[in-house]
Amino acid sequence: MLLECSDYRDLIVVHVRDTRIDAAGAIDFKDQMRALTQADNRRVILDLSGVGFIDSSGLGAVVAVRKALGPDRPLELAALTPAVEKVFRLTRMESVFPIHASLPLPATHAAHHGA
Repeated sequence: MLLECSDYRDLIVVHVRDTRIDAAGAIDFKDQMRALTQADNRRVILDLSGVGFIDSSGLGAVVAVRKALGPDRPLELAALTPAVEKVFRLTRMESVFPIHASLPLPATHAAHHGA
């Protein structure tokens, strides 16, 4: 699972660079997300623009990351592809996560790094 992170003053954007979040990568996804976000208290937006498929294990991993961030720090999702958006809608997860149609980025320059 390849994740890249863009750091902004009050925001972390994690870009999923794989086309799938499924059983094969769910544990790796959770571990990398924890490493990228645990020592911080900024907003976290997960960029899913390149993800064309998510299964129940992948959905569970996204939910686990949300729980790990705590109640005061919701995991925001952005740029869902139609197939991924359908999964979130069918499972009613769109009521659990703030979802942005596109990536809401501040005007400031970001630093990029991968995990």
